[in-house]
Amino acid sequence: MDALLYWVGLVAVAVNALTGVLDSGRKQMDLIGALLVGVATALGGGTIRDLLLDRNVFWVVDQTYLIVALGAGLVTVFAVRNRPLPPRLFLIPDAIGLALFTIVGTQIALQWHAPWLVASLMGVITGVVGGVLRDILCNDVPLVFLKGELYATAAWLGALSLIVLQEIGLSAVASAWVGMAIVLLLRLLAMRYHLTLPTLNPPKP
Repeated sequence: MDALLYWVGLVAVAVNALTGVLDSGRKQMDLIGALLVGVATALGGGTIRDLLLDRNVFWVVDQTYLIVALGAGLVTVFAVRNRPLPPRLFLIPDAIGLALFTIVGTQIALQWHAPWLVASLMGVITGVVGGVLRDILCNDVPLVFLKGELYATAAWLGALSLIVLQEIGLSAVASAWVGMAIVLLLRLLAMRYHLTLPTLNPPKP
């Protein structure tokens, strides 16, 4: 399981760095700005998770994560440079990154002996905070706060599914794959069919 978490974590870092750079491209940022957004997107959620769990920050302990984030960001910058970018191009890799990071964060919290509810929320934090930082740095309202398709809800349901499956006896590896699939499927369905939660609509004076 540790090997799976490690490699899935590296893939998640690369994917989220890509989404950060793609989104920064809409703002016509320079190389340093794009890399900053990419690295913040890739490492932000896991950093907050580790601080909350009083755990050594993952990319400080193993700089491979930082190298992957920078490398993926650089490759993306030069791959899309001087090309018109559709405004929603980053949403598909963002959904993949959300699924990967949510499950990694949940499983790490469980291994850290966090209670099930805390572990599920650590998964959500790991999955969504990087995107929040990306949107703030790009001067956008974070996706998680918009009246739009399911985002954090998809992550939370996937995290809870992983925990339930492990509780009923499914292996940690199988539970992780199922949890990832649930997050990704819910997010993609929400984007395709505009699935949303009810919103607060206070009466107008």
